[in-house]
Amino acid sequence: MTTLQQKGYDVQYLPVISYEELENMIADVEGLILTTRLKIDQPILEKADKLKWIGRLGSGMELIDVNYAESKGIKCVSSPEGNRTAMAEHALGLLLSLMNNIPRSFDEVKKGIWLREENRGTELTNKTIGIVGFGNTGSTLAQLLSSFNVTILAYDKYKYGFAKDNIKEASLEQIGRYADVISLHVPLTDETKHLANESFFNSLERKPFFVNACRGKVTDTAALINALKQNKIAGAALDVLENEKLDTLSELQKQQLDFLSTQRNVIVTPHIAGYTHEAFYKMSAIILEKLEI
Repeated sequence: MTTLQQKGYDVQYLPVISYEELENMIADVEGLILTTRLKIDQPILEKADKLKWIGRLGSGMELIDVNYAESKGIKCVSSPEGNRTAMAEHALGLLLSLMNNIPRSFDEVKKGIWLREENRGTELTNKTIGIVGFGNTGSTLAQLLSSFNVTILAYDKYKYGFAKDNIKEASLEQIGRYADVISLHVPLTDETKHLANESFFNSLERKPFFVNACRGKVTDTAALINALKQNKIAGAALDVLENEKLDTLSELQKQQLDFLSTQRNVIVTPHIAGYTHEAFYKMSAIILEKLEI
């Protein structure tokens, strides 16, 4: 904010602004810095007569109509480099917590219950890890996993030639066959929506631990719940949901969240991966650099 003010911008910090409020003021706005709250679609862009740039803190441009914005000469940039470490660390933290029953055993201790055998953990070391999406976050997670002596099977539809040492390029089918852990790190697009669906979970052969810290809609929640009920996966760790606005959940979504929240082998955190103090600073700096401000 200070940098923009030094450059002569009148900066308004509006963390809870509604779509309608932004729509009413967008005609006079020259630049936007966004997170994941609001959709910047064609109707709002049509009213943005002075808008020159849009900066997305973090990764994922699915809420911005980038094609229409760029057709109007509006520069659109994101900053996935800024929070990739935070994202990867959170994914690893979720995985270790899940495999070692840390949240559930702590909940039991708070109730005066001390169970050792029932909370016996599983080691990550020497396991086969499937990483789906090998961009900023997926590749950073692979780096963090290097000390665990794991074999990494990495799938990325749009990248190749990245295999090195313990990292092997693999297909989704190979990940489903051989992985002990599967972690998703893809953007939300038409191609990736419900990538983890019934067919995906039914293809799993080793009952892996499942982690999703990218976008909620990449996982079909109903299929995930069926996979848990049918013992297709050893557990699930989620930082994202298909609908994260809890006050707008449908009855089905409430039932799904209630189910997930009561399972001993499930962890849900409120979309906080990539949201560290350090990441927020780095994302901001990268946005300003890319916008050449």
